[in-house]
Amino acid sequence: MPVAEARTERPKSEYIDFWNEVLVPKFIKWKHIIVDGLTLHSAAVFPALLLKPGDRVVDAGCGFGDTAIELARRVGPQGSVLGVDCCDAFLEFGRKEAKAAGIKNVTFLCEDVQTYPFEPVHDFCFSRFGTQFFENPVAGLRNMRKSLKPGGIMTMIVWRNLSENPWLGLPKEVILKFLPPPGEGARTCGPGPFSMADTGVVAKQIEIAGYTGVTFDRVDAKVLVGRDLDEAVELQLALGPAGEIFREAGAEAESRRKEIVTAFKEAMAPFLTLTGVMMDSSSWKVTARNPG
Repeated sequence: MPVAEARTERPKSEYIDFWNEVLVPKFIKWKHIIVDGLTLHSAAVFPALLLKPGDRVVDAGCGFGDTAIELARRVGPQGSVLGVDCCDAFLEFGRKEAKAAGIKNVTFLCEDVQTYPFEPVHDFCFSRFGTQFFENPVAGLRNMRKSLKPGGIMTMIVWRNLSENPWLGLPKEVILKFLPPPGEGARTCGPGPFSMADTGVVAKQIEIAGYTGVTFDRVDAKVLVGRDLDEAVELQLALGPAGEIFREAGAEAESRRKEIVTAFKEAMAPFLTLTGVMMDSSSWKVTARNPG
């Protein structure tokens, strides 16, 4: 099915620039862990999504496109999926994988979900770990709602508190024993992965954005953070809260790399299994409806 053409220019955003300049190369390097590591979350969520064959779907902040491709399979050839992300380098992976799999009912568009002029023709809007990075959460959620028909459903997956996610929380605790937290001038990817952990705040944001019937369902799952301890440690030094601390500390971090690596390995060794380093994680599946 046809989709609206991409605009020639997007509004400037320091967060989008940061993603493209700093985080995209890191995410691509660790794609095999980032995508595979989250599959247990998707497996816990996808069977319960309120989708039906023939639906038109938006996947907001679709990243590498794995969720958009799975959504396309679920709605079937009579349905369609529009995957939107601000990082075209991510979308190239989705385009290639969809083509290789013979999936023709998914389109990938490089745009900012917060500002793209969606047509209100979709039955369902989905986002996995994307809305947490909205510069303006209410505006972003409202724009997602504008993609929906009256009665259409929005479901987003967002991380619960850092304390409920030791796969990111434990490395942060460890690295703060060696390095200072980032200063106020640190470049960031947006509000951050835990910005939508508070159900009261998020429920109010969703209400202001014009939705009704918001519900929260807790999802607990193991995530793969490395095929061995070395890989798990390198991932944490590159991404997440610990990676941000390491990056911002610059030369001081590099001078203490050996002792930080040793401390990480000691902390993560209890989670090493035959399939890799598996750690606990927890998220909210948040669902709401566009009243029209």
